[in-house]
Amino acid sequence: MKKVIKNIAQMMHQADPRACFAIEFWDGDAIRFGNFPEVILRLKTKNCTKKIIRKGFLGFGEAYMEGDLEIEKDLLKLFRLGFAINFDEYCLPFWQKVQPFILSVLNSSTLRQAPKNISFHYDRGDEFYALYLDKTMTYSCAYFSKPDDSLEQAQLNKYEHISRKLLLKPNESLLDIGCGWGGMIIYAARKYDITGVGITLSKNQFEYANRKIEELGLQNKLKILCQDYRQLDDKFDKIVSIGMMEHVGKKFIPTFIQKVSELLKTGGLALLHTIGKDTPSTRDLWTLSYIFPGAYIPTLHEIVQEMGKAGFSILDVENLRLHYAKTLEKWAENFEGNIEKIRKLFDETFVRQWRLFLNSTSAGFKYGDSRLFQILVSKGLDNTLPVTRAHVYQE
Repeated sequence: MKKVIKNIAQMMHQADPRACFAIEFWDGDAIRFGNFPEVILRLKTKNCTKKIIRKGFLGFGEAYMEGDLEIEKDLLKLFRLGFAINFDEYCLPFWQKVQPFILSVLNSSTLRQAPKNISFHYDRGDEFYALYLDKTMTYSCAYFSKPDDSLEQAQLNKYEHISRKLLLKPNESLLDIGCGWGGMIIYAARKYDITGVGITLSKNQFEYANRKIEELGLQNKLKILCQDYRQLDDKFDKIVSIGMMEHVGKKFIPTFIQKVSELLKTGGLALLHTIGKDTPSTRDLWTLSYIFPGAYIPTLHEIVQEMGKAGFSILDVENLRLHYAKTLEKWAENFEGNIEKIRKLFDETFVRQWRLFLNSTSAGFKYGDSRLFQILVSKGLDNTLPVTRAHVYQE
């Protein structure tokens, strides 16, 4: 067992000879690269080592949650080395590699299963999310116009960035599919005087967003529905979907994009803001099991192919990869800053689970194959639209 781990460590070192790290075993044995390790992986039991070898990142995550392994110093550096050698591809036998596919089928986002999948992650209580999000309660990639932007400012920047791309105008109708706690649609109503509908399957988000709308006196302009996108039948001038495509599932990508087309008025604009990948890759069984059941990260090809079939004209594609890495780093900082409050809400296993989720996801954007795409489309050709991005970036 130790030999396998040492071989993996050698591969990590070969992938980045300048990296300084150490792996310490339960019996006092260790392998070290560099005199001053930036990260130390301590395998506390023989069993946790077996679990990692047998189950890859799923076993690693479970061992960390259970306290059978510890990571000292810099979590992100460890994940960077893991991405450098494609850890799961190296470790997992074929039967393990097909397990994520089986799990995604079992948790497929049907009309019946989708609310359960969403509730599993998003209905853990507003108090918890408020401890690591910003005041806008925005749970998606921010946009850092300046290096020193606060997280709250960067989230407002993101809403403005999207509003400009959509060319929002007073009295237009805006649909937000997967509206979260209502941040985007509230921003658009206050800044651009639109009317809007937001939909979510999270009861927590539904109740919070409607309370916020009432507090701001926007109930005559906005409404939030606890409803599946497949059940809508209205028409809208503009449509936005931020961080929802990831929950649609591979099977329902065509359904989702076709539904957006049906809901958008001819000549209207829609913007899809989603995590994506450049090419297909192994699905992460730990995240599917413990964080986002039923999730699927689509490739850019899968998205734009279906957009073309639905009759959309693709106007603009932007990759905000490093913006999401920075967003997650700030969430992780807030999380650690409120760690005792979070322990009281849950337990140590949950704290370790969420720490691993935030840091591994950040590393995925910074060092792995995770991307954040904003894709702007029009329903039909429109020769009156701006021919440059000047309107998006002007002061």
